[in-house]
Amino acid sequence: MTAAVTPKGERRRYALVSAAADLLCEGGFDAVRHRAVARRAGLPLASTTYYFSSLDDLIAKAVEHVGTRESEQLRTRVETLSRRRRGAESTADIIVDLLVGDNPERVTEQIISRYERYIACARQPGLRDIQRRILRQRSDAVVEVVERSGRSVRTELVTALVCAVDGAVVAALVGDGEGPRATARATLIDVIDVLAPFN
Repeated sequence: MTAAVTPKGERRRYALVSAAADLLCEGGFDAVRHRAVARRAGLPLASTTYYFSSLDDLIAKAVEHVGTRESEQLRTRVETLSRRRRGAESTADIIVDLLVGDNPERVTEQIISRYERYIACARQPGLRDIQRRILRQRSDAVVEVVERSGRSVRTELVTALVCAVDGAVVAALVGDGEGPRATARATLIDVIDVLAPFN
């Protein structure tokens, strides 16, 4: 048994991945460096190269960790949502909370981090499968919200709903409008009855 698969090794590996994930969310890909990760994890610098084959390997694990964390949060939120018929505004509010976030102070940093991860897939093919899984989980959460709101949505239109939110958010990040949440909400209210009508 190597040190990397012992309980202590697994704890150290997890601490490094968790630290890298936090740095990724706080400062983007440029913030994830061997020294910064080791410092955040409270471990020796050499541990980053001992437990991971490369910085790209560590970053991939960090992206997966962030995605898993976000997916667990989505699942928890959806599971607590009651089943009842909801109007366009109520449904849009829930979907925006789910996909954009409900804490205005943290929304911008979380969103920037998420879209940086999307863009990174174009340059780092190794991240694509991870990001595709995360996108599927987001889409599945939207389907569940729509169904719990007394609505239905065809599979191909789920992507349109998620893309409507993503497009509105990206536009809001560079615009002078009301911000990502308000822009995404307004966009969804305009399209929700068409893309996800009542049953």
